[in-house]
Amino acid sequence: VMWLFDRDRDPTIENLRTKFSKKPEIANANIAALNAGHAYGETAELPAGIHVYKVPKAKVAPGTYRNITGTTAIAWGLIVGSELAEIDLLFASYPITPASNVLHELVTRKQFRVKTFQAEDEISAVCAAVGASFAGSLGVTSSAGPGITLKAEGMALAAASELPLVVVDTQRGGPSTGLPTKTEQSDFNMALYGRHGDTPVAVIAAATSSDCFEVAIEAVRIATKYMTPVIILSDGYLANASEPWQIPDADSLTAFPVRHHVEAEGFKPSLRDK
Repeated sequence: VMWLFDRDRDPTIENLRTKFSKKPEIANANIAALNAGHAYGETAELPAGIHVYKVPKAKVAPGTYRNITGTTAIAWGLIVGSELAEIDLLFASYPITPASNVLHELVTRKQFRVKTFQAEDEISAVCAAVGASFAGSLGVTSSAGPGITLKAEGMALAAASELPLVVVDTQRGGPSTGLPTKTEQSDFNMALYGRHGDTPVAVIAAATSSDCFEVAIEAVRIATKYMTPVIILSDGYLANASEPWQIPDADSLTAFPVRHHVEAEGFKPSLRDK
């Protein structure tokens, strides 16, 4: 593969020597295998169309970049969204692969407007998030396919109560318990229609790992503006994959602060949609 894409072997060889510095025989065996594979590509009579591909350097916009996974991007997007909305955030979830890492990331960010709660089950998690929204904060919960099924009634309660709620669905293989470590994008219909009665909610699907950041902010904006549940669709691949991400300029982010009606006289919830 390194021959096919014209990649320099020296960094890989140096990495092998460093990693197996205490076991040079293992390092030498791996280096020999690497060189043998490269030599095979150079000397083999390969079928027509198989040749060296030279991948040019990517054209990227100027700025500061770092690698980011979809999980980290969603967590940071939720934090930024709560700051832009000027509203406290409660993240309540129950551990499930591959969604658990969102909780792991947010629990280390309590210097922001974030509180975390690990519930005893999926239903408790979504109901805790709904309760936080009822009390004036933003409730967020997350899970994978089996857990989203269990959260359906809680999401319907938030919709009926006109409360903001963000639900992160990091999809995995199904059906039923399925394959927790296999990525899949098969929860779309469930996200759209998986609640009893006429209970429409907003559904946003992330395209890339870095896109998860923007999607999370947009989910918070929609949830707080229209007082409705919003489902973010990610998946196991996006959650764990890493890619370059341009760190945004904080001044370029538009705030959407939540304004609470302080005078009960004449208040009508429907007026907020005008």
